[in-house]
Order: sequence, then C-alpha cells, then structure tokens
Amino acid sequence: MGTYSPKASEITRAWHVIDADGMVLGRLCTEAARLLRGKHKPIFAPHIDTGDHVVIVNADKVVLTSGKADREMVYRYSGYPGGMKSESYQQLLDRKPAEALRMSIAGMLPTGPLGRQMVTKLKVYAGPDHPHSAQQPAPVVLKKAAAR
Repeated sequence: MGTYSPKASEITRAWHVIDADGMVLGRLCTEAARLLRGKHKPIFAPHIDTGDHVVIVNADKVVLTSGKADREMVYRYSGYPGGMKSESYQQLLDRKPAEALRMSIAGMLPTGPLGRQMVTKLKVYAGPDHPHSAQQPAPVVLKKAAAR
C-alpha cells in the first residue's frame, strides 16, 4: 500500500479566529501552528500544505507565565560582525505584539519553502478588529490558562 497524498481538489481551507485576550503565549502558538499545518484534518500529509487560515486578534493582551516576559530574550542578527541585537519578550510585546506572535508561531512550523507558505496564511492583529469578516471565519474557543 502506497503513501496517501491528498490531491489539490481535496484540500479545503477554512478560516479560524483566535482571541488572544489573556491566553498564554506558548499554548496559543501551538494551537495556531497545528491549524496552519493541517494536523487536525484526516487528509494531513507532512509534505503538502493542507492547513487552514488563522486570524489572531488582541495580540497585545497575550501573557507569559512565571516571569518569562522579562527573563526570555529575543535575538536578531544582521549577518555582520557585532550585528547581534537582543531585547526581552516584554519589550517586543510592548513594541510590536503582532510580530512577537508571528515569530513564535513561525518557529513552530517547518523550515523551508513549505513553512514559509504556511506562514502566509497567518494574520495577526494587535487590536480586536480584523478585515477578514467576509470569509466568515469560525471562532476557535481555547481554554484560558491561569497566568501566574
């Protein structure tokens, strides 16, 4: 028996809205990565993008537990000597909350062309409004964990 490979006509993409208000960053990102990758579908194949579109709202209200916001660092490297920049997660969340979520979710997806294609289906907004209401996205209800 050969490996199942879904055809392009079998792939249907739904839209999901996740409200990040009071959600823990890691738990939110793993659920978003699972939806983007398509692992919740019975036709999942690791070599094909079978995932759905994900819209995340209220990215500025996401929380990190047990002081990780000040302790964990985010690094950028320009490629030049002395080009390493670092800042805490709290500084990044204050400056660009949507970018903090986007980078965290992209790190949980495959690297290479397939992962970059999956990231294009992710839309993150700092506030409660988004311009994707015409797609009739289904809200995803995630249980909010108590942040310490």
